[in-house]
Amino acid sequence: MKLQKLLLSWFGVGYIPFAPGTFGSLATIPLIYGLSFQDYWVSVLFFVILLSISIVFAHNIQIKMNVFDPGWIVVDEVLGMLVAWLFIPIWNPIYLLTLFVLFRFFDIVKIWPANWVDKKLKSGAGTILDDIVSGIYVGLIFIILRSFFPTLAKLIQIL
Repeated sequence: MKLQKLLLSWFGVGYIPFAPGTFGSLATIPLIYGLSFQDYWVSVLFFVILLSISIVFAHNIQIKMNVFDPGWIVVDEVLGMLVAWLFIPIWNPIYLLTLFVLFRFFDIVKIWPANWVDKKLKSGAGTILDDIVSGIYVGLIFIILRSFFPTLAKLIQIL
C-alpha cells in the first residue's frame, strides 16, 4: 500500500495541503523534460504503463480506504499533462507554461465528457480518466494552433 500511495501522490506532492492538483501538474514538468530526450514511442509506452498501473492502484486504494478521488491522488494530473504533451512533444518553456495553464483550466472546469467520467465512473478509472480527457482537449488545442497558426507555433519553438 505504501508503494501505491507513493505513486498515486506522485512521490508525496499530493500531500501538499493546498492546491495539490496544481502542484501535481507542476511536478510533471521534470518528467516531461526527461522524456523529451527519449524516443517518442518510449514516452508513449511510459505513459501507457503509468496509466495502467495508476488505474489499478487508484481503484485498490479507494476500495481499501473507502473513498473516491481523494485530493492527494495527483498522478491523474501527471497523466493529463503527459497526454497533452504527447500531442506535440517538444521541450519549450513557453509551450509548457501554456500547456500547464490550459490543462489546469480544463481540469478544473471539466468539460464534457470529463465531467461525465468524473461523476459516473466511481472507480480507479474514473479518478484517472477525467484528467486524460482534459489533457486530450489541451493536445487538440495545440494541434489546431499549430495547424492554423504555423507562425505562432514556430515562434513558440524558437523561444
